Amino acid sequence: MTSQVNTQLQTHAAENVTLNITGMTCAACATRIEKNLSKVPGVEKANVNLATEKASVTFNPSEASVEDLIAKVKKTGYDVQEEKVQLTITGMTCAACATRIEKVLNKVEGVTSATVNLATEKASVEFIPGNANVEQFTAAVKKAGYDAKVIGEADGDYERTAREKAYKTQKIKFALGAIISIPFLIMMISDFTMEYGNGGFFHMNPWLQFFLATPVQFYVGGHYYRDAFNAVRGGSANMAVLVALGTSAAYFYSLIVTILGTGQFLYYEAAVIVMTLIVLGKLLETRAKGQTSEAIKKLMGLQAKTARVIRNGVEMDIPIEDVQLNDMIFVRAGEKIPVDGEIMEGNTTVDESMLTGESMPVTKKAGDAVIGATVNKHGSFKFKATKVGKDTALAQIIKLVEEAQGSKAPIQHLADKISGIFVPIVILIALVTFAITYFLVGFTPALVSTIAVLVIACPCALGLATPTAVMVGTGKGAENGLLIKGAEHLQKAQRVTTVVLDKTGTITKGEPDVTDIVTYSDVSAEELLKIAASSEKGSEHPLGEAIVNSAKEKGLQLMEGKNFAAVPGHGIQVEIDHHFVLIGNKKLMVKNQVEISDALSKMEKLEGEGKTAMLMAINGKLAGIIAVADTVKETSAAAIKQMKQLGIEVIMITGDNRLTAEAIAKEVGVDRVLAEVLPEDKSAEVEKLKKSGKVVAMVGDGINDAPALAAADVGIAIGTGTDVAIEAADITLMRGDLMGIVDTFRLSKATMRKIRQNLFWAFAYNVILIPVAAFGLLNPILAGAAMAFSSVSVVGNTLFLRKWSPVR
Repeated sequence: MTSQVNTQLQTHAAENVTLNITGMTCAACATRIEKNLSKVPGVEKANVNLATEKASVTFNPSEASVEDLIAKVKKTGYDVQEEKVQLTITGMTCAACATRIEKVLNKVEGVTSATVNLATEKASVEFIPGNANVEQFTAAVKKAGYDAKVIGEADGDYERTAREKAYKTQKIKFALGAIISIPFLIMMISDFTMEYGNGGFFHMNPWLQFFLATPVQFYVGGHYYRDAFNAVRGGSANMAVLVALGTSAAYFYSLIVTILGTGQFLYYEAAVIVMTLIVLGKLLETRAKGQTSEAIKKLMGLQAKTARVIRNGVEMDIPIEDVQLNDMIFVRAGEKIPVDGEIMEGNTTVDESMLTGESMPVTKKAGDAVIGATVNKHGSFKFKATKVGKDTALAQIIKLVEEAQGSKAPIQHLADKISGIFVPIVILIALVTFAITYFLVGFTPALVSTIAVLVIACPCALGLATPTAVMVGTGKGAENGLLIKGAEHLQKAQRVTTVVLDKTGTITKGEPDVTDIVTYSDVSAEELLKIAASSEKGSEHPLGEAIVNSAKEKGLQLMEGKNFAAVPGHGIQVEIDHHFVLIGNKKLMVKNQVEISDALSKMEKLEGEGKTAMLMAINGKLAGIIAVADTVKETSAAAIKQMKQLGIEVIMITGDNRLTAEAIAKEVGVDRVLAEVLPEDKSAEVEKLKKSGKVVAMVGDGINDAPALAAADVGIAIGTGTDVAIEAADITLMRGDLMGIVDTFRLSKATMRKIRQNLFWAFAYNVILIPVAAFGLLNPILAGAAMAFSSVSVVGNTLFLRKWSPVR
């Protein structure tokens, strides 16, 4: 227990930051940055994702800072995307004010630099997007006793803007390269019509070829030289190194021949067309990668832009960022609910499909919770804001999905290892190819084969195979109410052989009703219910709530109890009106030496009907039986049937007695039942199943079943609503029915199938085509085209996963 507490304290001491990396071209880049970040003192874990272009770092703030991490990335040869925003500050009177505000802003998590100018009354703040925002800056300044307004809002969708800017630049470069490639293509066709290379129907002067090829080499492909230089300076070799080496060999060899005027073969066309094709490939890859992150865009687009707040009796429309905790907000029919809150006045129905994937609107009344970004269908209402900004359910979901998309699946580790040594091996193969071909055939064929080897090799496909599939898979899950905490859980879910289902609230609705009251004393059924309900007032157990609700429906006046005590796995004991009352199972009665032989046959009959029969004793004597039934969810039987069809064993675990449990199990089709299991023993049962060689998924409510969820290979929290029990489970199902479990397994299998396909093609592509190029059987231009489209094909294959849909 002590070690668990220490672990938790260590976890809380660590901080997480997500850096947006620019300049990566392939998996080797990601691997190099990851290794270097891991070497920074204080860094506990570093994970770099090529597809999302993000680095997720867990570090000890007492040993390392965000600035240290950024410096390490830059030293490795890459850059970190930062945003800058200016604030107008009001209320400053002296230099001490400016210093105070500067300190406050620099303390905001995610801020890399903040300076305040007293003369201009402005603050300049540099920060890491996604880790800090302008609302936090203005709030920090206001808390310090001043006021702040933003001068020119920072771009909220910075990633999309950056991607669009990069895409536009790539398009311009490709257009220039394509236009210049046309005469070279015509000349190639001309050369192919002749037996020798210098006598076709179209020929360009060598110096004209040089002048045309130069802008393609150093403008269209200029960023490959910069990236290659940064990579080598940082101690790594990436795709840019291969491209720069391959095209430079063709370009500079041709330039030397041109200067010498020897009239030998020129390869300007290879350099020009290969570089243009590679840029085209990157252009298509950028576009396809943008499509893989559609889920985040959709989730962000769901949020309302404004809220109608009632302040001092006046309704006013304000930006959603300005909504404060406990604000009273008015929502009309058809409008989006801006933030999370509690209805104070009015009745309505709300479309919560964005959160749960459930299309049926949910009825809401005063006292019910509403969730930001859901849609108010009918009626208007007023509600109090209980969660705003980053605390809302939608913000939590977006954060969870972003973290999941940035995580690595175990299957990716092999690809990472290969990517780390890929480029040096390819350069070695190219040198060996040149040496052997030069001695066996001659210089020109050796040069052609070497260029082809350098250009054909593509570590990008290996680096994109897994993360793109994880991005789409976790995104599709979020769109359909399946919140997957990380890629490792997505991978593990497809290996599950056994599912352990908690009964109450998972298989059943968790809202039981009183069905039978049997008396064994002078006390009437109504009086028995009154005493039982008065006793259960202090209980949070669903069965206790059912008794209390039944008494309230009958209009019974409840009494106050004293010395209430819940006996885990047994029942409750309490003092009501000077009477000692016991309500619970047989174990509780035996423990307190209550004679129950008269009630056993009736109790078995009720339990055989699937009801939970609770014994009740007053002052040490049997007083009666209260039977409660918890109805089964409509989809439970169908979901369990589908799990069996997937080859998964389904086990039900419950604290209820065996007769009641088996009646429910028979109704839904569960073959094996673990009954009368105390809450603290559920995790031990899960461990037993794991030791027998099964891969176990535990499904529970995410709170009461937390130890069992943590013990399982995959912990799945179901029907947790807006609380989103992220800490308790690996996967959270926003809908309350078991079909979500079937969807989780199906999505996991579909995603892993895509990952295996991608890795197969990425490996096969390099294993087959590099030797082909080495043996001189591949023209450099064809090699460039193949290399350009290899990563595009991997990402394109992944995009088919977007067609996945849940069981309905």
